[in-house]
Amino acid sequence: MNEHEWWAQQFEENRGHLRAVAYRMLGSLSEADDAVQEAWLRLSRSDAAGIENLGGWLTTVVARVCLDTLRSRASRREEALEAQLSEPAANRQRVSDPEHDALLADAVGIALLVVLDRLTPAERIAFVLHDMFDVSFDEIASIVGRSPSAARQLASRARRRVQGAGTPSQADLNRQRQVVDAFLTALRGGDVEGLIAVLDPEVVVRVDEAAARPGAPREIRDAKTWAKGAVAFAQLAQSLQPMLVDGAVGLVWAPGGRLSRVLRFTITSGKIVDVDIIADPARRRELDLAVLKE
Repeated sequence: MNEHEWWAQQFEENRGHLRAVAYRMLGSLSEADDAVQEAWLRLSRSDAAGIENLGGWLTTVVARVCLDTLRSRASRREEALEAQLSEPAANRQRVSDPEHDALLADAVGIALLVVLDRLTPAERIAFVLHDMFDVSFDEIASIVGRSPSAARQLASRARRRVQGAGTPSQADLNRQRQVVDAFLTALRGGDVEGLIAVLDPEVVVRVDEAAARPGAPREIRDAKTWAKGAVAFAQLAQSLQPMLVDGAVGLVWAPGGRLSRVLRFTITSGKIVDVDIIADPARRRELDLAVLKE
């Protein structure tokens, strides 16, 4: 075995770890694979004999590649948002790849990816490396170009955003979760009576323009009326995930980890009394989203 082959073998032993790191940072299988491939290219061009800790060196390279990708993505976001706002609502819905969504949910969790996508690039790198892969703040500092103390603050700030702040008591959230779980089970099963059972008889459902079908009402009142129409979306409901929305339990639809729809609920006395279905990109970005603890 020559030297190149030996280093290639060492790299392959680290590939799974590197892909996991990149995947959590980027939320994209293809971009994660690109980052890992870039790490191999940089290794093959380096004086590898001088690398004392190959795994750490490769992790640092992948993290820096991911940071560049996230910064580039952030710089394009405003332009992409303007394009979304000008695009007809009927054309905005992305086609979900069930296999990809299943892999995504299994590896990371759709709700976590949605929140991570709202962090700054440096916050996301610091949180993922420290909280998920136990990388020291000294190492993180060299990647994000900050001091170790600043890197610690980045991770702490990201952690607060991921976990949510100022939320109701766990007991209240558990009660809300039971109602939302019952709603989701009934919706996925096309169970009209099950939906009616968790809805206030005079529930008010508001659908923003980006989420509404052409010609469909923007506001619906009466549990029976909405339940009968809602079951038509039973297949879509398979991909809905519970999440904290403005401090209360709600639902999100995020194909491929990219937020598309949010259902924000007001729950009183065990019944859903108010629903906002939000798809407009500007309104989505104003929502306070956090991961719901199991």
